[in-house]
Amino acid sequence: MLRVSQRGNKGATPLSPDPAPRAHEAPVSGASSDPEAKITALGDLILQRLDDDKAQDVVFIDLKGKSAVADALIVASGRSHRHVGAMADHLLRALKEEGLGKARVEGLPHCDWVLIDTGDVIVHLFRPEVRQFYNIEKIWSVDSAHRTPTS
Repeated sequence: MLRVSQRGNKGATPLSPDPAPRAHEAPVSGASSDPEAKITALGDLILQRLDDDKAQDVVFIDLKGKSAVADALIVASGRSHRHVGAMADHLLRALKEEGLGKARVEGLPHCDWVLIDTGDVIVHLFRPEVRQFYNIEKIWSVDSAHRTPTS
């Protein structure tokens, strides 16, 4: 299987082979029937993929009891349009590999702000300027936000 650039849908050229599966990562689809465990596994998968793609300023916001829309919100920044698009593409591929390919996506053609809705976890990927303008972390209260260390 080859990775393909999301920006060129038709006639896209392969960029590189997909990396080998990581033995230390537990599959999300194989998680227990406990909804809490599935959400935790899904959040961990998303955070790991964003870390692999060198996402910046990653924030995890726990929405349990605050919203009926989702249980968690993850916000991250990419350095450019291409970086945001690549992170979204890689994350969508990882979700599909785990049997979660029905995620809804908005914003891919422009890649200023890409929203990926997995149902239980919503992911917002921004260019830094766009993230600063919308400041959605403030909307959902910084009190429940947990910044993850960036490398």
